[in-house]
Amino acid sequence: MTGHRVTYYVMTDQPAAVPNITLAEKRNLVVLEVPAYKRWQDITMRRMQIIRDYIHDRFVNEVDYLVCLDVDMEFKDQVGVEILSDVYGVIHPGFFTSSRKEFTNERRPQSAGYIPEDEGDFYYTGSHFGGTVEEIYKLTNHCHHAMLADKDINIEALWHDESYLNRYFLYYKPTKVLSPEYSWNYYYGDPAVVEKKRFVVFPKDYAKVRDNP
Repeated sequence: MTGHRVTYYVMTDQPAAVPNITLAEKRNLVVLEVPAYKRWQDITMRRMQIIRDYIHDRFVNEVDYLVCLDVDMEFKDQVGVEILSDVYGVIHPGFFTSSRKEFTNERRPQSAGYIPEDEGDFYYTGSHFGGTVEEIYKLTNHCHHAMLADKDINIEALWHDESYLNRYFLYYKPTKVLSPEYSWNYYYGDPAVVEKKRFVVFPKDYAKVRDNP
């Protein structure tokens, strides 16, 4: 976002662990303390509620757009205003060459995240989405209530907040779709067709990170 004013909101349950760093002009770092959850599934699902609530309480008065990213991602190349739109999604790096039936959407009809096998334009990653503050409020509010609806009937969507995000984009189409270069994960290899990898997921031991049932 060269030339633009950018605020980095870092949401963590360990604010003291965030180092004090000096940023360039027009850059501001804000550390926001959020609740801790024992299960990684709850951490990822509850962020929709957290983002929604912060939009209501402060973001709407501070920024025009929100770029929502997993914290374990690195900038590897230039990222600018070309990503911005009313609401945008990013094609998942593991499914950009897959057929619709191969998408790992939630397939149980009783779930609020349900998508039939013959529906869906793309499979979107939950690690990166964004848009205007107003549109991201709608998105996160919808996904949070979908999660609560499933919780009431003891259902947990297959890929948690990502499942609800894909359901939302099925009926409320994003105004821009970004390629996997904006959310790459080398877990899926290094295909030449994706020449640039701008945002890259930091390598980690998934078995260790997801050791809670």
